[in-house]
Amino acid sequence: MAVAVTIRAVRPEDRAAWGTLYAGYAAFYRVEQSAAMRETVWGWLMDRGHKTCGLVACDEAGAPIGLAHYRSFARPLTASTGGFLDDLFVDPDARGSGAADALIAALREIGAAQGWTVVRWITAEDNYRARGVYDRVAVRTPWVTYDIKI
Repeated sequence: MAVAVTIRAVRPEDRAAWGTLYAGYAAFYRVEQSAAMRETVWGWLMDRGHKTCGLVACDEAGAPIGLAHYRSFARPLTASTGGFLDDLFVDPDARGSGAADALIAALREIGAAQGWTVVRWITAEDNYRARGVYDRVAVRTPWVTYDIKI
């Protein structure tokens, strides 16, 4: 079901569609997320001085059907900079459209332009549909992730 998908930076007029997509992303991961939390993230995306940046995948009509949030990060061991993909979500009705692949490809292009040495992300072990995409476009690492709740 691949369609013509366009990738671009998130814009102020995307606020409502982005909010719906981001709420869907939170629901997918069973994360309680309030409107105030989404407003904070939206503020980061609209602040050119903040590290968090956003992309949207748009369908043929120009409507956002997917999102990606990313930021640069220092890689001291290699004395380089990488990009971290924090969030990637495609509306369930648009899955299979090529939007996820296009978002990742756009992030690769951004990384090349920024001089990043890697684009990295994590996903849930049971996120099988997304992992099907990720296994096609990237290499799974042997690293194990840990969290300390603060």
